[in-house]
Amino acid sequence: MIVAVILSAGESSRMGRPKALLPIEGQTFIERIVGALKQSQIDRIIVVVGHNAEEMRRSIEHLPVTILVNPDYKMGQLSSLQVGIRSLEADQKCEAILVHLVDHPYLSPAVANRMIERFQETRKPIIIPKYKGKRGHPVIFARSVFSELLSAPMDQGAKAVLKAHQDEILEIDTEDEGITFDIDTPELYRQHVKGV
Repeated sequence: MIVAVILSAGESSRMGRPKALLPIEGQTFIERIVGALKQSQIDRIIVVVGHNAEEMRRSIEHLPVTILVNPDYKMGQLSSLQVGIRSLEADQKCEAILVHLVDHPYLSPAVANRMIERFQETRKPIIIPKYKGKRGHPVIFARSVFSELLSAPMDQGAKAVLKAHQDEILEIDTEDEGITFDIDTPELYRQHVKGV
């Protein structure tokens, strides 16, 4: 079983409003991401919220997701990822997590499926998509690195685990530029989202 973990706990301080709830093509960022994941081979979707957790919960409770709250969201993305991992640690059916960031709305079901299939074929600990040499999101982490993610230094985040396993990472080339679109400022939002 592969579980998607969407990280949506930050304050969106540079954007000035919650990125998860920004409109894109008639949906919000989070609705678009969840919709793409529902079209993929993902078995379950977790969303980790933090800042304004109750407001976020009300805004997304209609979606087919499990909502988890990270009370320590100010400690950064890794703390939210750890909340997701801790909720899955006891579930031996969970072979890996597909981690996605809420400010990357252009998630393609095809890319997610290709990553899942390659994970199932290779059992590599970390799988990352690339577009023209640039790494993007989502990222698959196998259960074998969960304990390392839980003990990684907060200031380095998941990068510490990527560094420790750099020789075992499977990079998948894709023609999907959307994997690299990190929309976390109003300027980038205007640039990448049509009709704004």
